[in-house]
Amino acid sequence: MSESKAPKNKSRQVMTNLLWRLAERFGAKGVELIVSIVLARVLLPEQYGSIALVTVVINILQVFVDGGLGNALIQKKNADQVDFSTVFFFNIAFCAAIYSLLFLASPLIADFYSDPELTPVIRVLGLTVLISGVKNVQHAYVSRHMMFHRFFYATLGGTIGAAVIGIWMAYHGYGIWALVAQQIFNVTLDTVILWFTVRWRPTHDFSWQRLKGLYSYGWKILVSRLIDTIYQDIRQLIIGKKYSKSDLAYYNRAKQFPMFITSNINTSINSVLFPAMSSVQDERERVKAMTRRSIRVSTYIMAPLMMGLAACGKPIVQILLTNKWLPCVPYLTIFCITYMFQPLHTANLNAIKAMGRSDLFLKLEIIKKVIGIIALVISMQFGVMAMAYSLLITNVIGQVINSWPNKKLLNYAYPEQLMDILPNILTAAGMGLIVYAVEGFGLNKWATLLIQVPLGVVIYIAASKINRLDSFDYLLSMIRKFLHRGKGKKSAKKETAE
Repeated sequence: MSESKAPKNKSRQVMTNLLWRLAERFGAKGVELIVSIVLARVLLPEQYGSIALVTVVINILQVFVDGGLGNALIQKKNADQVDFSTVFFFNIAFCAAIYSLLFLASPLIADFYSDPELTPVIRVLGLTVLISGVKNVQHAYVSRHMMFHRFFYATLGGTIGAAVIGIWMAYHGYGIWALVAQQIFNVTLDTVILWFTVRWRPTHDFSWQRLKGLYSYGWKILVSRLIDTIYQDIRQLIIGKKYSKSDLAYYNRAKQFPMFITSNINTSINSVLFPAMSSVQDERERVKAMTRRSIRVSTYIMAPLMMGLAACGKPIVQILLTNKWLPCVPYLTIFCITYMFQPLHTANLNAIKAMGRSDLFLKLEIIKKVIGIIALVISMQFGVMAMAYSLLITNVIGQVINSWPNKKLLNYAYPEQLMDILPNILTAAGMGLIVYAVEGFGLNKWATLLIQVPLGVVIYIAASKINRLDSFDYLLSMIRKFLHRGKGKKSAKKETAE
């Protein structure tokens, strides 16, 4: 293969895998969102608050499941069967130890929140840690070899099965256990399907030396993620302890809608971009080009979705969740603005990780979280809304911090990054203001939303075309190429059959 064709093939491979990952994430999370909406209409906010408290603990432990070793397997240039088998057996033993500790500590956690009913919930939901330990290496293998279509079938199968079980149990009066069963079944079936669709199997190979080498890179990612997870979830712990479970439920529910969009887009880009960057980590200009394109395109997609969701927040909550959830609308607006800039964080951090600088990655997390904790300690004295605003402020500061190393590593500084996304942000903001103005007509919730959504789409696309936004043209060309390629394959199969 010639050098000129290699970048084109790499770009095509990245885009194809990104589309598969987006289809998987939005398909699965779309089903989860629908189920959560159905359950929110059946269950009480207090019940959602209880499961949110347990989920915080599970999320923190889930960081240890990966331990940064999954990232190390993806980033390592010559990772082989011994590396993968070593991590697989280590993960199983480590997860068993973590679950044992969780099982023993569950009464103490329940006592901390003065809710003894949480003890069995923690013990059962904690089984997801054990199951994820089996799945972790399969995920790393799929990511490293850019086979993201495998995730599509596994994740969607688990999500649909869990949806049926969760809804059935909720309508039959199982309360919080409907949420528990939904999560357990989801991760179990996901793991089983992935196990049978991915050919990799562990062998009897184990090397402490290999484990040590992988951990020298991975432990910094582990600590970074642990700091980030604790920081992100500590707000929920504080709200659950200092305020009410209803306050926590409104806070969490408001975050769920923008997180549905940002986490799916972000996870998709993150999982594809990191291995793609790692494969060309010695070519600085190519890593910069990938980072820049990721920031531009991701923001072009993310900005209108976030601004549109913020503008349509009230009728969406009224229609989907009923009026009992209206107190979450102000939080929803704050979270939408906060997560709109997530592509800057994702692309910058992926570039740093791909170039092997997990030491920088850890230092950035420590700096950001020290600032965040200070803001949190101050804001928690003034209520839950002040805590939400503090997240927005620290997010802006975090953008600057995350981009700082890439001024030297890639010659791509924060001011240049802002100039790359500014046209997308301004276009989305203008669209959002017009859409929000529709509420002033005094129409009912259905009529308001039915006008707002298509109006926002038309305005954003028209403005993109008029202003000749680079990302709009790029996405349009990639979609056309993808469709043309699909037609080409069908024609080739038809000719072969004839």
